Amino acid sequence: MLEKCKSAKERWGGVSEIIDNWLEGRQRLISLFVHLPEQPIDDELNLRVQTFCQVMMDYLSSGHFEVYEQLLLEGSDFADGSLEEGQELLPKIQVSTDIALDFNDNFSTLSEPTVQTIREFSENLSKLGEALEERFELEDKMIAVLHTSHQDAVVAE
Repeated sequence: MLEKCKSAKERWGGVSEIIDNWLEGRQRLISLFVHLPEQPIDDELNLRVQTFCQVMMDYLSSGHFEVYEQLLLEGSDFADGSLEEGQELLPKIQVSTDIALDFNDNFSTLSEPTVQTIREFSENLSKLGEALEERFELEDKMIAVLHTSHQDAVVAE
């Protein structure tokens, strides 16, 4: 029993830290996103867009290859249906991943912005914002279903 307790704490004790770091990355992404439309169209615009795209790709990668995996592993230890509910969220989250990847592919380099490019950028940035907002809601639900609801059970073990 004591070994099981130690194992659960070791296994899931770091999940909160992973989630906290990931959510800090989300805050940075949101901050960059909100300020992007305010940026002047000058020689520095390309650098600011590249920075935004890099932070976005890091956030998406961390979610898919670290956070979701840890959350699903945690959910698999509980036979309460949370794993299945968490897995149902993944395809919905993938929609925003595809939109973000397309945005990155099309706009991570704005070396010589034209009026047409800026118009397309603006339209796609708006679409990306809507997708990210939905994504954040789905991710928060995943955290609630797979981690927060089990937090007390993990501590109690």
